[in-house]
Amino acid sequence: PAFRRFQRGYYRVYLPALAADWLQGPYLYKLYQHYHFLEAQIAILYVCGFASSVLFGLVSSSLVDRLGRKKSCVLFSLTYSLCCLLKLSRDYLVLAVGRVLGGLSTALLFSAFEAWYVHEHVEHHDFPAEWIAVTFSRAAFWNNLIAVGAGIVAELFAEGLGLGPVAPFMVSIPLLVLSGLFAVQSWEENHGQKRAFSKSCGEGLRCLLSDPRVLLLGTIQALFESVIYIFIFLWTPVLDPYGAPLGIVFASFMASSALGSSLYRLALSKHYHLQPV
Repeated sequence: PAFRRFQRGYYRVYLPALAADWLQGPYLYKLYQHYHFLEAQIAILYVCGFASSVLFGLVSSSLVDRLGRKKSCVLFSLTYSLCCLLKLSRDYLVLAVGRVLGGLSTALLFSAFEAWYVHEHVEHHDFPAEWIAVTFSRAAFWNNLIAVGAGIVAELFAEGLGLGPVAPFMVSIPLLVLSGLFAVQSWEENHGQKRAFSKSCGEGLRCLLSDPRVLLLGTIQALFESVIYIFIFLWTPVLDPYGAPLGIVFASFMASSALGSSLYRLALSKHYHLQPV
């Protein structure tokens, strides 16, 4: 019972943050198009977000450890809320700043929350380490459902209620505020081991260069992500001229992704004994 209460406290903060993130997926390109920017200008805005995520991703773990995991989660809710508010502007530089803030927020989302949970699980509550996988597995399951629901909700607000492509970004803000408030109210602060950034980078570089398999795996992952990012950029301008409901299409993508994950788990089960090669 204590573990389940602890899990619920984590999900209460983490799941609204995920929902706010997914809500912004279906109508980002459409919003910039609605503001009459050219495809090349929109591409630069996308690159600003991706580059920001890469740069902040390098320092996010050090930043989170020094600032504190709880404070970092609250910072995420603030920066992502500001990122959404800046979507109301039609000024190109303001939108670019919003994309940079979005990159910072994404880096915090995928580092601070899980780091906080692992520390509290092991150090504070002293639960068995193998139970961590249970929590993250359930979080992944809910993440898939939330992603599908986010596409439908985005479609409802943007097209169903006729509020336009900026509406899903405004709907994200209350969820982000809720996530930050729950963190402030119910989470204890914890910090990681403070290590020099140069030392962390040096260790990572040595790991890459000392084992060719690590470098190869990283290269494969980078190529795969490149294809995904090209797809993320192009799917809206390809489908939008035909009047496709972007939120429903996005929800279908997410449902297909969830189905793929389920099929993968089934393939690795005892019944089929398939293994990745």
